[in-house]
Amino acid sequence: MSEQLSGETFLKLANYRMPFGKYTNKLLVEIPEEYFLWFSKKGFPEGELGQYMLMMLEIKTNGLEYLFDPLKNK
Repeated sequence: MSEQLSGETFLKLANYRMPFGKYTNKLLVEIPEEYFLWFSKKGFPEGELGQYMLMMLEIKTNGLEYLFDPLKNK
């Protein structure tokens, strides 16, 4: 990731839910990496959702999803 995540952003990312599509209402961290890879080829949505999806792709690519375990639903 090109910039460092603040604690507040990281906490929000841990609890961010997909607002549409096949994975509606799933936490981003629960969505398979392949879904984010598809968006990386087609283009991420604009705004906060797109930024969070890109962050999640980088986190999943590097096997760091476990960092979210203590933060879910806090």
